[in-house]
Amino acid sequence: MATIILGSQWGDEGKGKLTDHLLSTNAFDICARAAGGHNAGHSISFHLLPSGLINPQTDNLIGSSVVFNVDAFFKELGELEAKGVPDLHSRIHVSSRCHLNFALHAAVDGLSEVKLGSEQIGTTKRGIGPSYSNKASRDGLRVIDLYSDSFERKLRQLADSYRQRYGDLLQYDVEAELANYAGYKEKLRPYIVDAVAYMQKAQELKKSVLVEGSQALMLDIDYGTYPYVTSSNTSLGGCIQGLALSPFFLKNVIAVVKAYTTRVGGGPFPTEQLNDVGTKLQDIGGEIGVSTGRRRRCGWLDLVVLKYSMAINLDVLDTFPTIRVATAYITPDGSKVTTFPADLGDLDKYEVEYTDFEGWQTSTQGVRDWSALPPQAQKYINFIESFVGVKVAYIGTGQDREEMVIRA
Repeated sequence: MATIILGSQWGDEGKGKLTDHLLSTNAFDICARAAGGHNAGHSISFHLLPSGLINPQTDNLIGSSVVFNVDAFFKELGELEAKGVPDLHSRIHVSSRCHLNFALHAAVDGLSEVKLGSEQIGTTKRGIGPSYSNKASRDGLRVIDLYSDSFERKLRQLADSYRQRYGDLLQYDVEAELANYAGYKEKLRPYIVDAVAYMQKAQELKKSVLVEGSQALMLDIDYGTYPYVTSSNTSLGGCIQGLALSPFFLKNVIAVVKAYTTRVGGGPFPTEQLNDVGTKLQDIGGEIGVSTGRRRRCGWLDLVVLKYSMAINLDVLDTFPTIRVATAYITPDGSKVTTFPADLGDLDKYEVEYTDFEGWQTSTQGVRDWSALPPQAQKYINFIESFVGVKVAYIGTGQDREEMVIRA
């Protein structure tokens, strides 16, 4: 059966910590990435690779909807090999249907952002968007295409099409890219699998599968704050599609959320605090993007955004005398909105309605029992559960994997 871990805000919620905890229980046979690219921010060696590689008993799959960067793949494998991770190369598999993420895409990504000017998306500039764009326009190249006689011709055509669009601004060497892939061609072959057959067998054998969702719901290409989103489906549906999972194979869906809100890059952020509160959240929370190195924007928890949650990271709020959560948006005519609008222009007209809570102003770092949490913290969690309608099963109380209250 499958357990899926999803982000419920704009990413960086601490999904990696929960993933590490679940993997440490030895309860999963397989760990899989369903979508995204080498822009995940779990840790230094896991931008592309599934986190299950840390557990020598877990097999790992990079699923068909992932855009696959060969350089990042072997770089991260090399880092893990240097750390002595056992049976590394026999436990990682790459879907033959993954679309390739080239250096060309990264070059185009940077130019696309420059053209947007003040309306930049704030991408990682790793070419994720252009890779998915080529996939959707049906002129992308997949892992399996690397072994086709048409590979060189198609990559040259792709480069030429971008050259026509950007001219001399495009700093890219197609000959170097072709030589790079010629060197990787046989090196990559042992890792490639038919992921459809792989997952069918896993489901037939009733293997336990942990799915690492990428980014978060509010960055979903369909349901996020479009156009300030990533280029893949980061929701439950994206995980099912990206791994050819049967919905009947699902056991748990765990949504992860911070007890406050952060995001990197452009786009609307109704509860953002451009003041001392925001700075304090950045400093205490160590809010620097793992993938980007950028300082994250910070604000209060938004329960309009947060439709469901099963994991809360609490300790950053320990020193605040008052803690706020957004529970509605107020329109210019005074009516309340409790759903996130599709038209982002509406957000500029709304005021945020907050509910205030007394802070606990004592350290919760390392607490592992619900009863040991301050009453004010318990009240805060209980309110979130009541508002969202889902139990909070995991509460992070520090950066270490063991620092967690488990109520499941």
